[in-house]
Amino acid sequence: MEEAYIRGLEESVTTLSGVGPAARKGYEGLGIETKSDLLALSPRSFEDHSKITPIDAVADGGFANTRVMVLRHDFFGGRSFSKRTLKIQVRDCEGKGHQLSLLCFGRNFMEKTIQVGGVYYFYGQIQSYNGRTQCTQFELKRWDDPDDPPPEWGKILPVYPLHTPLTERNIRRDVTAVLSSVVHFKDELPEKVVTQYHLLSMDEAIRQLHRPQNMEKYDSARRTLAFDELFYMQLLTRRGHAERKGNEISKPNKTELKLIESLPFSLTKDQMTSLSEIRKDLDSEEPMNRLLQGDVGSGKTLVAWISALHVVAEKKQVAFMAPTELLARQHADSAAALIAPLGVRLAFLTGAVKGKARKELLGQIADGNVDIIIGTHALFSKEVVFHNLGYVIIDEQHRFGVEQRLALTGKAQVPDLLLMTATPIPRTLSLTVFGSLNVSTLKTMPPGRKPVITYLVLESSRQRMYDSIAVEFRRGHQAYFVYPRIDDTGESELRDVTTMFDYLQKQYPGVPSALMHSKLEEEEKMDILERFKKGELKYLVSTSVVEVGIDIPNATCMVIEHADRFGLAALHQLRGRVGRSSLQSYCFLVFSKELSDVAKQRLSVMKQTTDGFEIAEKDLEIRGAGDITGVRQSGFLDLKFASLSNNLDLLEETRDAVTAIMRDDPGLLKAENAIIRQTMTDSPVFQQPSAS
Repeated sequence: MEEAYIRGLEESVTTLSGVGPAARKGYEGLGIETKSDLLALSPRSFEDHSKITPIDAVADGGFANTRVMVLRHDFFGGRSFSKRTLKIQVRDCEGKGHQLSLLCFGRNFMEKTIQVGGVYYFYGQIQSYNGRTQCTQFELKRWDDPDDPPPEWGKILPVYPLHTPLTERNIRRDVTAVLSSVVHFKDELPEKVVTQYHLLSMDEAIRQLHRPQNMEKYDSARRTLAFDELFYMQLLTRRGHAERKGNEISKPNKTELKLIESLPFSLTKDQMTSLSEIRKDLDSEEPMNRLLQGDVGSGKTLVAWISALHVVAEKKQVAFMAPTELLARQHADSAAALIAPLGVRLAFLTGAVKGKARKELLGQIADGNVDIIIGTHALFSKEVVFHNLGYVIIDEQHRFGVEQRLALTGKAQVPDLLLMTATPIPRTLSLTVFGSLNVSTLKTMPPGRKPVITYLVLESSRQRMYDSIAVEFRRGHQAYFVYPRIDDTGESELRDVTTMFDYLQKQYPGVPSALMHSKLEEEEKMDILERFKKGELKYLVSTSVVEVGIDIPNATCMVIEHADRFGLAALHQLRGRVGRSSLQSYCFLVFSKELSDVAKQRLSVMKQTTDGFEIAEKDLEIRGAGDITGVRQSGFLDLKFASLSNNLDLLEETRDAVTAIMRDDPGLLKAENAIIRQTMTDSPVFQQPSAS
């Protein structure tokens, strides 16, 4: 094959000589199906065979690379000859002529293949034991003539991840075969970018990745391949996103000002700044594409309602979508209290609205008799037709897939889009997958809020926790108890809400409480929350259904049992249900002794900080990008060489490179960018639906 893209070799690895059914299963275990997959298997380390390293120059645990002469064969251990182990005594032909014992466990056959008096090339790890130098893992190749070394000599050999029955020799052979089958790997980056950022050609990069001349070349190769991935990730997410022009200031209208002035508190500085940014986008001729991120309790929903009034004044409709009916109802209640008194016409639409009521409501929306429609995914069903949809607000955007967002925005000709999240986007992702979004951030919390104090509670110490919460009840405060399961199926040792509800009623006799979980009808859930809000109930025993959208200022205690079973984002959201007033609040994370390393990391982060932005960064470090983006990684989003956690410098460089190109040539029509057009047209990876 003369030329190919490094991601364009779609032939199965089974077409390689020597890759049979057993090796195929080994490669499947490594996630490798095609030849391109094999090229993307980065070495985890290297064996440096490039220069002579005598035995006496190697520290304990280091690797020697030298010529040795075999002095004698000895045997040790075992009473019978068949159970004894061969020991080959050698002398280094280089350096100070150091002697070394090679322990041949399971390799007694070497008595016949390794001849006394012979000179051999040696590579192995040197170890000290009882004052003697020995080695158990080594390579020996005949090397009598110094001018005629074995093939390994003078090279830096890759060490790959393995999966039974594959060996390093198998993978090295197969990678070499793939590299040899292609005369030249096509470049994918404009020459100007390659020069400006000191990159290698793609051909040199992929060859130096697997067969580096030296480690400096390997580092350059790895950087080039990672840059290429991140460059196209940036390009895919930002293509078609125009830079906004002008510095005009958009002012709030009379209805917005009336709402702001009616509030019993002042907006925070971040809320004011975000509103200004959103208004400017809404007044622009280009459609808004903005992410409003802020920690739990920072006031995102209020910003959304005020910005909605800006659009309603222009005689356009607003769709406000939430991931669950419970949260959508909370938003509907909020809107009814805040903006309905201003003459804004509201509607609430979920799958639970059926029959005649649904038909009538759909008619009102289609006729333009509703200004703001609040609901769940029911808003993007085919039967919902808007009269003049101009603004789409999506809460907890990470719970919706890209396809669902597009289905809703597709109901308007050129809608403005505001995505909201209380799970802050790590800076690395804001530079990549969310590179097409302008971002507004709420970091300033309402005045008077105190950081929630978090305790890690071993299961055996829970009684002290119960006693502390009893004190809060006597102070008139409220609490949440959260468990991972609804009821006891007898198949797990995890505590469940049903069993623990009975237990807690005995723990706190006479204290009014309620059981809440996803199997309850929505009306029953809303009734429980209303009673809790009024203070008629002192605590809720619940699953994570209370994770978002519940604002009870008098609740000061959050107990999360089996906290090690929850992700960082969920733990932070649940903790955010308390600390929503000037009252000091507490979060108790209950865990068992047997914790995985990942669980220990998560709990440690929760103990150390209440900053959602810091937690989001740690979450990315611990679990990777995954589905944080709302779109599964595939194609160029399935990173092989780059890391969103560790390549922040490259993320910034590729962002700058793509920004410069898109500003100068948004259509990628100039000759200097022809290589980008050709790559996106011809490289098979871009033909995948998820990469389009």
